[in-house]
Amino acid sequence: MDYKSFLTRDYKNIAQPIEPARRPRVTGLHLALILLTVIVVGTLFSFVSLDAKAKRHADILNQDPLNQVIVPLDIPNSIPLSTAAITSTANTDEEVTLQWLSVKIKSGDSLAAIFKRHDLDARELHQIMQSGDDVKLLRSIQPNQIIRLQIDADNSVQQLTYDINRLETLAIQRDGDGFVATYHHRNVEKRINHASAVITSSLFEAGRAAGLSDKLTMELAHIFGWDVDFALDIREGDNFTVVYEEHFLNGSKINDGAILAAEFVNQGSPFQAILYTDESGRSDYYAPNGDSMRKAFLRTPVDFRRISSRFGNRKHPLLNTLRMHKGVDYSAPTGTPIKAAGDGKVMHKGVKGGYGKTVVIQHGGRYSTLYAHMSNYHRGIHVGKRVRQGQVIGYVGSSGLATGPHLHYEFQVNGVHRNPLTVKLPNAHPIDKEYKQAFDSHAQGMLSQLDMFKQTNLALNHQ
Repeated sequence: MDYKSFLTRDYKNIAQPIEPARRPRVTGLHLALILLTVIVVGTLFSFVSLDAKAKRHADILNQDPLNQVIVPLDIPNSIPLSTAAITSTANTDEEVTLQWLSVKIKSGDSLAAIFKRHDLDARELHQIMQSGDDVKLLRSIQPNQIIRLQIDADNSVQQLTYDINRLETLAIQRDGDGFVATYHHRNVEKRINHASAVITSSLFEAGRAAGLSDKLTMELAHIFGWDVDFALDIREGDNFTVVYEEHFLNGSKINDGAILAAEFVNQGSPFQAILYTDESGRSDYYAPNGDSMRKAFLRTPVDFRRISSRFGNRKHPLLNTLRMHKGVDYSAPTGTPIKAAGDGKVMHKGVKGGYGKTVVIQHGGRYSTLYAHMSNYHRGIHVGKRVRQGQVIGYVGSSGLATGPHLHYEFQVNGVHRNPLTVKLPNAHPIDKEYKQAFDSHAQGMLSQLDMFKQTNLALNHQ
């Protein structure tokens, strides 16, 4: 029907509309049934959708592996990803299965005993001992040192570390079927310090008051011991100044180093010493003019309590006769070590009349020394044996004609007895001529430091 005919329609000829039917009444039961129908239909639709999605995923997984598509896992933004959740499983397992075993070495312990005590494989110990020359240190482990072993779940050694001392560590690590050893040395920081003191009672008390360790004070006495008799020559008012090294590790002091320069004033006479190391690596103490601080002979060959008899005429305590005492008697406890006064060759060892057990040493063509009244000889000392200065040759006793334990010491020059306390001792070799110019430059710098520290400390002491 076109638009024009629709407008000219004769509504009179259209049949009368039928009276609409009465609308049904809607109750609460009707609403409940409608809601239940909606829920059931929605659930069925969800199952159908999930089944279709699963079928699509299955079709993807059944395709050729080369053409597979990885479907990413959807993680809701509201759930944060934990750091622990992304930690490597391998690392977690390693932390659980590896453990460190720290062993404090006991007296008489060996590495074999430690392995046996902790049920470790002896074959692994054999492999460790074949891992390099450095592992020879493990054959002489000392009590109270620490060995650390890293053990896996099968009780197999993976690593071993041995602290030789505070600066040296031996590290051994598994490498395939064997082990590799590495030696580590920590570098220390060296700092220069100084100290000065005036002696009022003893050298050691003055050293402690100045902050010096007993070790450094003893070293100071050794440096000047050829020129100063620290048992007899020290007087109140004597003073010293020392420039020395201190060693630090990680900011903490671990020990004292060497004395670099020092001055000791004894009864108004100054003595100065400078440590110098030449290009060959040889280190020694020298006077500012290059002469060695060492002498060819020790002034006193034993640590003594007192001099019980001096050189010269005296009345013998046992024979009750006046006779020449050709040496010096140093009173000391039985067993005190006796040292060779200088380098030389043993010419006599044995009982020598009233001297008792005696050793005689020849030093070159001009000098000889005699040591008498020994309680015993040091092992290895025999006629023809060459000895070095300071080497122990025997022990204090009272053999022969002696009233108590002491060392009778004689010093001869060209066969003539001289007073060991006053004889002028020959110097050791001075610094080599090839190093003299370098030494002079080094000595000038050290003496300047020594003088500066001395003046500073004197000014502080007078404040």
